[in-house]
Amino acid sequence: MTESRVKRLATTLMDATTDKAPLVQEQIYKALCELGESEPEEILNACDEYLRQHDKLAYPHRVIILKAMETVVKNNIALLDKSTAKVVIFLASNEMTKSKEVIRDWQQAASSVLVAVGQRFINKVMEEVLSKFQPGILPHYFVVQTFANLSVSNVFGMVPFLNSILGTMLPMLGMAKQDHMKSVFCYALQHFSESIQEYLANLDKAPDPTVRKDTFSNEIFSAYEVLFTAWLQHREAKLRVAVVEALGPMSHLLPADRLEEQLPRLIPAILALYKKHTEAFYISKSLCQILEASVDIGSRSLDVQLEPLLGTLHPQICAPADPAVPLTVKNHTEVLRCFTVLACSFPDRVLAFLLPKLESSGERTRVGTLLIMRQIINSAPSQMEIKKPFILSSMRLPLQDTNNKVKRALVQVISAMAHHGYLEQPGGEALVEFLVRQCALPLEPQPKKQPADADELTSDGVRSISINTLFLLSTTVDRMSNVLWPYLLEFVTPIPFTNALTPLCKSLLHLALKKQEEGESASLIRYDLNANLPSPHALTTRLLVVSSQPYAGDGRGAAALRLLSVLRCSLHPALEPLWSKRVPVLVEHIEENTEKPLSQKQWEEELLLFLQETLAAVSDHTWVCHFVTEMCRQLSSYNGVPAEKNFLYKCIGMTLGACASKDLVLKQLQELLETARYHEEVEREGLASCFGICAINHLEETLAKLEDFVKSDVFKKSVGLFSIFKDRSDNEVEKIKSTLILCYGYVAMYAPKELVLARIEADILKNIFQYFNTKDLTLKLCLVRSICMISQAIYNGAKCGDFVFSRKAELVAQMVEFIKAEPLDALRTPVRQRAMVTCTYLVFLEPHLSDPDRTELLDTCLGSVLALPPEPGRDRDEDGGDTGYREVLYGDTISALKDLLKSLLQRSLTPHGLQDMFAHLGPWIKSSKEHERQRAVEVSAALLDFYLSKLNVSTVIPFYNLGVLIALFSPRCSDSLASVRQHAIDCVYSLLYIQLCYEGFARDHRDEMVEGLKALKKGLEEPDFTVLFHTCTNIAMVIGKRIPPEQLMSLLLAMFEGLADPDKNCSRAATVMINSLLKERGAVLQEKVPDIMSIIHGKLEEVDEEHVRKAAQQTVYILAAQHKSLVVSSLLSSALPFDSHTCAMWRSLAAEPTLTSQILEQLLEKVNRDVPYKESKGFLLGSGSERIATPLPLAATCALYEIMSAPESGAAVLGLYPPLFVTLLLRLSCTVGVQLPKSLQSRERRSGSLGSAARSLHPASCAVETLKVMLARGGSEEVAVAVGSAGGWDLMASPERHHDGIAVLAGAMARHAGPRLPLIVKNLIPTLSSVFDSQRVTATAFLAELLGSNVVNDLMLLEAVMDNMTGRQKDGCTLVRMLALRGLGNVADGSPEKVRKHGAKLLASMVNGLDDKDDPHNLVALEAMSSLSKLLGHVEERDLRSMLLHIAIRIRPFFDSEQPELRHSSIVLFGNLSRFSEGDCEVFFEQILNGLVTLLLHLQDPKPEVVKACKFALRMCGPSMGCEGLCDMFLNHLREDRSLHYGEFMNNVCKHLMQSYPEMLNRLISTNLFYFKSSWVDIRAAAPMFIGFLVLHVDEDHSPQVDLDQLISALNLLLKDPVPAVRVKVAETLGRLVRIL
Repeated sequence: MTESRVKRLATTLMDATTDKAPLVQEQIYKALCELGESEPEEILNACDEYLRQHDKLAYPHRVIILKAMETVVKNNIALLDKSTAKVVIFLASNEMTKSKEVIRDWQQAASSVLVAVGQRFINKVMEEVLSKFQPGILPHYFVVQTFANLSVSNVFGMVPFLNSILGTMLPMLGMAKQDHMKSVFCYALQHFSESIQEYLANLDKAPDPTVRKDTFSNEIFSAYEVLFTAWLQHREAKLRVAVVEALGPMSHLLPADRLEEQLPRLIPAILALYKKHTEAFYISKSLCQILEASVDIGSRSLDVQLEPLLGTLHPQICAPADPAVPLTVKNHTEVLRCFTVLACSFPDRVLAFLLPKLESSGERTRVGTLLIMRQIINSAPSQMEIKKPFILSSMRLPLQDTNNKVKRALVQVISAMAHHGYLEQPGGEALVEFLVRQCALPLEPQPKKQPADADELTSDGVRSISINTLFLLSTTVDRMSNVLWPYLLEFVTPIPFTNALTPLCKSLLHLALKKQEEGESASLIRYDLNANLPSPHALTTRLLVVSSQPYAGDGRGAAALRLLSVLRCSLHPALEPLWSKRVPVLVEHIEENTEKPLSQKQWEEELLLFLQETLAAVSDHTWVCHFVTEMCRQLSSYNGVPAEKNFLYKCIGMTLGACASKDLVLKQLQELLETARYHEEVEREGLASCFGICAINHLEETLAKLEDFVKSDVFKKSVGLFSIFKDRSDNEVEKIKSTLILCYGYVAMYAPKELVLARIEADILKNIFQYFNTKDLTLKLCLVRSICMISQAIYNGAKCGDFVFSRKAELVAQMVEFIKAEPLDALRTPVRQRAMVTCTYLVFLEPHLSDPDRTELLDTCLGSVLALPPEPGRDRDEDGGDTGYREVLYGDTISALKDLLKSLLQRSLTPHGLQDMFAHLGPWIKSSKEHERQRAVEVSAALLDFYLSKLNVSTVIPFYNLGVLIALFSPRCSDSLASVRQHAIDCVYSLLYIQLCYEGFARDHRDEMVEGLKALKKGLEEPDFTVLFHTCTNIAMVIGKRIPPEQLMSLLLAMFEGLADPDKNCSRAATVMINSLLKERGAVLQEKVPDIMSIIHGKLEEVDEEHVRKAAQQTVYILAAQHKSLVVSSLLSSALPFDSHTCAMWRSLAAEPTLTSQILEQLLEKVNRDVPYKESKGFLLGSGSERIATPLPLAATCALYEIMSAPESGAAVLGLYPPLFVTLLLRLSCTVGVQLPKSLQSRERRSGSLGSAARSLHPASCAVETLKVMLARGGSEEVAVAVGSAGGWDLMASPERHHDGIAVLAGAMARHAGPRLPLIVKNLIPTLSSVFDSQRVTATAFLAELLGSNVVNDLMLLEAVMDNMTGRQKDGCTLVRMLALRGLGNVADGSPEKVRKHGAKLLASMVNGLDDKDDPHNLVALEAMSSLSKLLGHVEERDLRSMLLHIAIRIRPFFDSEQPELRHSSIVLFGNLSRFSEGDCEVFFEQILNGLVTLLLHLQDPKPEVVKACKFALRMCGPSMGCEGLCDMFLNHLREDRSLHYGEFMNNVCKHLMQSYPEMLNRLISTNLFYFKSSWVDIRAAAPMFIGFLVLHVDEDHSPQVDLDQLISALNLLLKDPVPAVRVKVAETLGRLVRIL
């Protein structure tokens, strides 16, 4: 019986091989293999029988079965008995040879089965296959191929058969007419030859150790003759390749004399094939084998063939290999092996052939030759040993090559040579130098796009490989140490090798450390033995200078410093203690920072300090003199790198400062002045820095040398000491003058203050003053900078207070002249900025400036900067100037102006000084030009902030001009420019704090109101006038509170002047501030209020000025205070939608709480008095009726919105909170789905297109907005925000989701407005019996949601609300019934402790809901289930016990409902019910078992919320199932946050189920069968998988329960499912059924 079922299963699977889906075919193959693992012989026999019976089955399906058989055989070869092996062999042999045509997939699969069986039953296989290999009859293609594959897979088993096979095969070669047969014979001969060679190589393990090569030689030679003479010349390329592949291995088996005899014909024939075949790999591989065989027999014929061999192989290497085509790379490898074979036998001739090729004009030839040279150097070292000098000398020409690919190949050759001792030979240095030169190649700019020739090698590529090679040779090739050390030091100082410095320093560092390990003497540099090495001074200079740009050249700074440190003992013995501590700190400083954070100036100062310490440590006069001489000698080398040259100048200054010889100092300074390149700005800076630093220790000598320079012929054009300058042009002379002046500035800045102050006027200024009369920009800038440095030097001098600078006024006047000379139409040069910086320092010096001079300076600077055209950074002058530079310059110029004004103000830090300063700034602040105002107010803000920070009031004095200054700035808080507004508020802020200081408060005192101004700045960012209006009012309030009484009038008078401000915004701001300051104004009422209201409206339409609107609103308010009803009626009669002026008038009624309350009550009465809508019959028959809003409640709702949107209405709204809330809530419920009257629809469209109405007039939107604003104004803004963020307002306006929106509102009220609820509930309960369905729904939804909050219990509302909800269960509206149930369920959330008390009543309501007959869409049932789930945790068990089974049975059908909500709720409820199953354990356990399969399968439900519910239910049911393992699995794997690997999980579940409830197997399977018809694909796929896992884990004893025939039939049917994923799972399960057969 079992047998037939295994067979039936296998048959079912084999029937399904016709499935077209590849995944299903793959799974069927796996299932067959799985069956085969269990019953290998059974399955193999079943497959055999199936294939024999289904003779007509198409071959693609036979292939699946044959592949499964191959796998079963391979995995169970040791278990097969002979009879099964025979059956399989016979079947496979027949399948393989059934078709005379070659059908590759099918016959290959059958052949593979034979090869698999042949691993153990080689004799049986051979017996069968040889029967189809008869002498004189051409065999089947795959018979031959099977022999070939068997020879590889079972060498020891097959080789004994080969002699007879070859004997039979040889005559067949002549019979083979078709190419594919010839190819397969070649394939066989190739593999036979390889097997024989492997057998002979492992004779010690072979079954017959007597086998010899000559056993096969003659047969192989006979075959060789056919292949070589008849087939090699065939026109079909594939056949030729097959022949060549065979000839290689065969050549090793040919008799030696025959091979020798054949070589003169064989090699040329093979070489000739290169011309016929583009893919040369197989030819090269075979040729290499033939060459190896020839060398093995010591052939003499090779000698003759050498020239053609080299001539043919060489171009193969010269054709570049393409990495994307692996065979070209393999071909290169084989050809290089050929060269290795030839070079070992004929070294002289091979070199004689190769080396001249290095002179070829073809790039590929040169590259190819170098590749071969590298191969030979590496693979034939002994043969090349005596050829080293010859090879080295032949490299001279390649060393000159400029081609990048040749360079790369040469670098690789050099690397090989280094490993084999070539570079130690004479001439090796040239190769090292070449390598270093490649490391120094300049970096190429990044190409925008890939070059056309993607194979193109850039110089960056060469540089990169050279750097890596140099480092590897230095660090890993021990024999290279003596070659590279200290030779590499020769490349450190020459400028052409700059780009190679980083790799050079790294290599030298490694070599030096290696030498130190050998001992101290080894590491010291022997200058006596190495004449070409740079001196210690040259090395120190070079490495110090390049480290000034630490991140250039791949981080050469750190590398250079590390090398300096390791060379310290060779440079000077005294450096050891200092450098061993200081250099690591410098290196760490570089590496801790990246290029941006590291300040260049700070880094150079660090290095100069290091140099200073070094010079002090050396303290060797001779060494220092040589050092400074070397530095000066190197200067000219750095002409192309200005930054490094500038730093070298500073180093020279520092070293000259340490030099004791005054003559040497004078000589070197003279030389520097003669050789400087004055036309370069960086050079001028460098030279001046050098003089300045030198002056620290040699002030006399420096000034003397500069004095000589001033008196020299440079500026006289006569012959003399500085005759070197006689040919200079006028322009260059100006540049020399600039440098001289800069030198004086730097000398003043650096020299000791105690020495230099005495020399400033006598020696320094005397020589500078004669150059002021110039128009040359460079000279002008240098003059300004120099004066600035001199001023700083005096200012910083120790005796600054005593020093009276007699020429100060003269210098200030000169700076003013420079500023005046600058054009006002553009900012082109930094002259005005530098001149102002200089004046800033000069102002601080004694004596004081006179008033006229101060005024002149102030007005000139303000006019020169503030009047510049707008955004000078973006001006484009004729030469398209640098925009970025301009923007920076503009920023620096404004900063310089601020600093100058601050220095002037500091001289007179009084109200009078402030008044004087703003007398100059005032016209600019009020300028009609925006950019002038913007700059002036920005400068003012900085000045006032400075004044406040410096103010130190010792006696309380009046700040007499506060009012005037506040009036100057406060209207600017509304300026059209945002930046002006921001700075203006800063000015007011500072002024008010200055006032507080003058009133006697400490400077750090913080006033809450004044601090509030900072918070207002945010409101000034946007130009929205409503925001500015509000902000200006607040500012006015602060000013009004803080202005002293005696200054109020002056403030008002100045404010009134502000009304005429050219900027309209500022004019408006003035009116706002005046109105705020004059809060109360009387007004006379007219008799006819409606007429007055009409006139006000008309005026508002005519004039759009802020102060007019304010006055009008004030009038409306006064009128309403006396004539409420008239004003309200008049405004309500305005046309809807209200225009902006009417809205403004409504809002003005919110000013006073008592009045506002009375008006709100009137409007509420009007909302409630009229019906909310009227039913209107549609025009079309059957179109139903539509609801049209009535006008009065709509207008009153709009009016309520306008009044409550005014912030002042808050108190009134609070007082009327409950009636407002309930009225608006019910108004909202009656507007959902209600339309506007036709007349208003057209008017709203019209006003919408004109843009006059700010809000929609739609009844629902209108009601929502009014309720929102009521909440906000009634202190419940949190409610409005919470509802908005939950999307509640949109829901309320939607007819379908209105009740959900109300629930969101109720929840928010409970959370944020609890104390308001008692009165609201009291007002709302009567509406539960309203005639309008909509009002009943709204009231029920609101109260139902309240029950979900504890607040109803706290406020003692619970019983009343609950009773009302229970009463709604018989309501005629389904939605009301559903919401009533929801409310009762919410009690579990809001007042869980009360559930126990009312449990029976609540449960009865829910069960009634489950049984609701008038519930076509199961809405009430769904709500009942959700609510039950909530209540279950809190009810008494006795209350539930009687209903438990009824509920469980009632909800079970919903598990598979098409509605996901029903599936979700019923499953969650089922999970909750399981908690109560303990008493009725067996009864409920039965229900769990009934639902278990469903719950497990729905873990694959398409809806995530249903999956979540199933996880919950299973976790809850787990403890009731009496299986600890299953319970743990449910708890661990089904956590909500954890993703589930379903297959693995189900596997483990089934394992536990079958261990704990094996008797349930049939029931579980039957339930799963029901889901084979499920509409959900994932569940249809999960059901068979579930069965498969159950079968996998059931014990044999329990397997009889299963009705296998029914199961297999069902699976068979499901195997035809349209979805491949389902069929895959079915096939998988079919494979597993073998366990229960």
